Amino acid sequence: MSTTTTTLLEQVPIGTLKLNGNEIKSKTSSVAKDDGHDSGHATEDEDEIVVVDPYNYVGETFGSGPGQNYPFTDFLPHNPERTESDPPLPHFDITDRGLKAHPNAARLRAFVEKRGGKIKDRLVAVGTVIEGDIKLEELGEEEKDDLALLVAQRGVVFFRNQHSLTIEAQRDLGKHFGPLHKHATYATPKRGDLDDVVVVYADHHSRPDLYAFSRAELFHSDVTYEVQPPGTTILRLLTTPEVGNDTLWSSGYAVYSSLSKPMQKYLESLSAIHSGYDQAASRTGITKIPRRQPIETVHPVIRVHPVTGWKSVFVNPGFVTRLVGVPKAESDLILGFLKDSFAQQTDATVRWSWQSGDVAIWDNRIVNHSATFDAYPSLRHGLRVTPHAETPISVEEYESNTGKKAKDWLEERHKSLGIKPLARDDGKTKKRAFRD
Repeated sequence: MSTTTTTLLEQVPIGTLKLNGNEIKSKTSSVAKDDGHDSGHATEDEDEIVVVDPYNYVGETFGSGPGQNYPFTDFLPHNPERTESDPPLPHFDITDRGLKAHPNAARLRAFVEKRGGKIKDRLVAVGTVIEGDIKLEELGEEEKDDLALLVAQRGVVFFRNQHSLTIEAQRDLGKHFGPLHKHATYATPKRGDLDDVVVVYADHHSRPDLYAFSRAELFHSDVTYEVQPPGTTILRLLTTPEVGNDTLWSSGYAVYSSLSKPMQKYLESLSAIHSGYDQAASRTGITKIPRRQPIETVHPVIRVHPVTGWKSVFVNPGFVTRLVGVPKAESDLILGFLKDSFAQQTDATVRWSWQSGDVAIWDNRIVNHSATFDAYPSLRHGLRVTPHAETPISVEEYESNTGKKAKDWLEERHKSLGIKPLARDDGKTKKRAFRD
């Protein structure tokens, strides 16, 4: 996968299509006119297009962009030239704001209800939408703390119609949760003073290469190679297609709960290597000197969220290269199984169809996410603010440091409902049954 990306961006000039190994010069085909704001339709022009690998692609303006009347030109992707890389990131002392929350996020709930809104879960395992005329920039300190707890419990929380949320307010909200991450290689807004903001961008100049990836491989957590990977993360979409380019979030809590007890214990004993080298290599055709040099970091396969105390699978095919101390065949098998577990658990994967001005806030520690690359050649443009969280905590470390027992999400749910655990498998043949 990464080889495909590196080859494309390093060896094929921008504006050249590469199809089945053959370079083909091509002009863009006629597409719908942009309405200048949020329809997501691309403009017709004579610029050339490039095939991109979504596995490592976040967004570049390969052509002239959406046009002069586009209202968000200051936030188009930009890669400033550098003469040298920045030093490695320092260590941040972080205390999760969710630890200061009301146990039931009561203050946030009161804030929402006072404004005629509702907090609704999308699925049992993951995803919540906050409905009503709720403006994120009006949240106070206590409501933000409760929001941190809600996101830690639900994985991802959605807000519609956040048109009044400025990038400054979005960054302020992110800073409440932790120091803002500066991406080692990705583009930042053209405005020039927003190094801690990631631009998410695709238009008719960047066509997904459907031969370069599988859908399961697109599920990932952001920049997990960092020593202190992100926690509560905020994405606001400025421009979206009318249909398509949804995002899916899959619960790491639920993946852990789906495993047998022996498998849970086995994975709790393991660590994995998270590497930034492939991502850095995929960018060398765009920026020769990255903001920071790539690193590799070892993290536990099962981490514990410091607020909920729940165990979550913390691996993803985007950055995890192998398990530590495990033969390659075994490592590949286990990582492939976990990759498919995230992609296949339909009962614990929430899908969001974006509208202009929507905001999603998710916890990168406990969910993997993936966009759908189905809306080419439409325009999609967003801004992501990505606060750091703590260094991932293993089950052993959590229980040793806190004196508390780390928990299984599904077991805790069953306890709260008064449901007894399943009887132990008796080894007898069980018939497959089908229900509508």
